Amino acid sequence: MKYRNLGRTGIKVSPYALGTLMFAGSMGNAPDESVRIIHKAIDAGINLIDTADRYGDSEEVVGKALAGRRDEVVLATKAGMPMGEGPNERGASRRWITTAVENSLRRLGTDHIDVYQLHRPDPDTALEETLSVLTDLVRAGKVRAIGSSTTPASTLVQAQWVAERAGLQRFRTEQPPYSVLNRGIEREVLPVAQEYGMGVLVWGPFGQGLLTGRVRRGSENGLKRAPFSRHLTDERRIDVVEQLVPLAREAGLPLTHLAMAFAVAHPGVTAALLGPRTMEHLDDLLAGADVELSDDLLDRIDEIVPPGTDVSALDQEYRPPALIDTALRRRPAGRRSAA
Repeated sequence: MKYRNLGRTGIKVSPYALGTLMFAGSMGNAPDESVRIIHKAIDAGINLIDTADRYGDSEEVVGKALAGRRDEVVLATKAGMPMGEGPNERGASRRWITTAVENSLRRLGTDHIDVYQLHRPDPDTALEETLSVLTDLVRAGKVRAIGSSTTPASTLVQAQWVAERAGLQRFRTEQPPYSVLNRGIEREVLPVAQEYGMGVLVWGPFGQGLLTGRVRRGSENGLKRAPFSRHLTDERRIDVVEQLVPLAREAGLPLTHLAMAFAVAHPGVTAALLGPRTMEHLDDLLAGADVELSDDLLDRIDEIVPPGTDVSALDQEYRPPALIDTALRRRPAGRRSAA
């Protein structure tokens, strides 16, 4: 495994990282099998493990797997998504983050987190408030570096400015979606991250299941009934898959290997998160760890999905409040101008 610099943190990580959402008990995995998969990944040289408080009992599973092996890995987790019914059991306020980090440390069975990430932007909390509490966690030794996830480029820039102005810790990493099907981050997010020396850990390199080749035109597959599965029936995305399958075959590659190799080929990407559910899935992905795509093959992918474009939006992407709440993009009734 060839290791890469995680931005300018001085931390070195493997280009393939282990995502742990699939290890939640709600996904059907037995904890002991998940632990074996984690151990196999570490033994193969994968040293970055990413989880989140929101991923069911995944933090507990990761903690069990890392007992006696904690120093072998760069451990990343996330906070900010709803964790209960209460209005303050979510977000990026000092009140919640100080609670959330202690909960994650307990579940992970460790005294520090290497990369602590804000799971999504929190428009209700000032960036200075969030960066202030995260800075305190770094100074207390509970967190080594801080990061963001699925964050617009403009917010990444704003966060850098706020940190510099207030003398606070900067976001050192960003975790955006990225695959052949969703290349939008190439337009602004990746250039911003490169400008500020941020490590980039991309999620969804398999297009949320489409780039495994298990969903084809006219096929019936259980993936289509999974949560957040609207994109699995999007004909535009399936059209692209139908073009990629013969391209991968011509290159002598499984589609999964082509997808992962593409995700880590961009110089702005540090690592891509793979999320195997079984040992067989992990073995298949590890078999392609040394695959590098030729310029000719990357050019042909560019012809199918132009750089900087998304085939369609993901259900899991961040949507600013004004795109969700109509009241935020319309003037009060008494102050509207006639058409």
